[in-house]
Amino acid sequence: MALDTTDLVVIILFFASMLVIGILSYFKSRNSEDYFVAGGKLPWWLAGISHHVSGHSGAVFVAYAAVAYTHGFTMYMWWALPVGVAIVASAHFFPVYWVRLRKNFHVQSPLEYLKARYNLATQQIIAWAGVILKIFDVGAKWAAIGILLHVVAGIPMATGILVSGCVTLIYVTFGGLWGVIITDLIQFIVQVLGGIVMFVLVVQYLGGWDSILEIWKELPPAHSQLFPEPYTAGFVIIMFFLYFLSYNGGSWSLATRYISSSSEKEASKAARLSGILYLIWPLILFFPMWAAPIILPGLSQPNESYGWLMLKILPQGIIGLVIASLFAATMGMTSSDVNTVAAVITRDILPVISPKLRDDKSSLRTARITTFIFTLATLVIALNYERFGGVLGLIVNWFAALLGPTAMPLILGLIPMFKRCNAAAAIASIAAGLLTFIITKNIGPHSLAIDVGLPSIISAIVFICVGFANKTASPVVTNMMASLKKSTQVNTH
Repeated sequence: MALDTTDLVVIILFFASMLVIGILSYFKSRNSEDYFVAGGKLPWWLAGISHHVSGHSGAVFVAYAAVAYTHGFTMYMWWALPVGVAIVASAHFFPVYWVRLRKNFHVQSPLEYLKARYNLATQQIIAWAGVILKIFDVGAKWAAIGILLHVVAGIPMATGILVSGCVTLIYVTFGGLWGVIITDLIQFIVQVLGGIVMFVLVVQYLGGWDSILEIWKELPPAHSQLFPEPYTAGFVIIMFFLYFLSYNGGSWSLATRYISSSSEKEASKAARLSGILYLIWPLILFFPMWAAPIILPGLSQPNESYGWLMLKILPQGIIGLVIASLFAATMGMTSSDVNTVAAVITRDILPVISPKLRDDKSSLRTARITTFIFTLATLVIALNYERFGGVLGLIVNWFAALLGPTAMPLILGLIPMFKRCNAAAAIASIAAGLLTFIITKNIGPHSLAIDVGLPSIISAIVFICVGFANKTASPVVTNMMASLKKSTQVNTH
């Protein structure tokens, strides 16, 4: 179908606002610290909203909508609930550690501390593995928005991917983290407006507020189950562990929100805000997806359910707002990833490749070039997403399965209990996790819990066992752990 003129105007205004913000933010970045960590001046409410927006994308409306259509309430149980709990439960620990790393060690990327914590080789392995992994993850997010635009507006997938990707490329390259943060706020507002409109109109379509509970009587009984196959309780426990790693900094862009906070207290408050939003907002966001089998029975492509739901429920003129909210969800996450990965490449990888870049006089220009090139690489993956098992395949089977081995040394390395886990433990755990991933991919079939969780479980066991076999921690690591325990509420940077 063709979009109404009002719909097109809303979408164009949304994209225009993103570009204007990016260009205006260009002038807020005087150096790489401004570009990558906003000068360490993010207020808690802005950091919290950005952390929340950066933690999910348009894939929610494609891959997760498909699970909600076929399996029901379990979608909340294995994504939103464990994410919210993992963030809130850790609010007084990891956000504080990240702020102390910036103040005590002047880090601008989450991986900078790894060189002192382990060694250069460990840092480079994690950096390269994480960058390659993120290319696939961000590519999946672009593909998701392309699918939705194709269903709702008949726009070719390649066009939808390239439009959203190129707009993001421009505002992130120009504006750096300030551009990302400010657009995150706008995108959050747009996303909430679009989500509430969709929720209210679906409730009205189904006959009123009673339908919120009544739909579960009309849906198949399995849709009310908390842990139906293949999303068993074991799978949810494994995903909780992965979310614990990811949302506390294993996903580098989320660590950056804490690193950029002005103080430890502000970082903790940001975490609590983000976690509470995960516990509450998805209940509203997912309701139309849970109701979709009643409104649109028998869909052959469940990943298109949200798009068809929009066409069925929304009047012309409102579709543009909801499409803008889908763009907002995708661009909020992808832009954050792009900015942080560019920080890792610029701060951690390039200086090792070329000694000339260790004291780069043009670090801001290098940062912008790196951002530009990385974004292009993610768009190439997005245009070829079907070769990697589709959107859900990229997000769950690839990113989730490989996140654990690469995030394990990064996150557990911050915990004093594991101070004896040295470079040998870190490298062995990564190798063991990747090898397990390859084996489980080629020997099957297995349950989804084993496919996704086994690489991380093996990685954790190897990391802990090899580390504890080490008698003592090095003086450098001992001093680092001591500095992470001490409060630095007075900004020493």
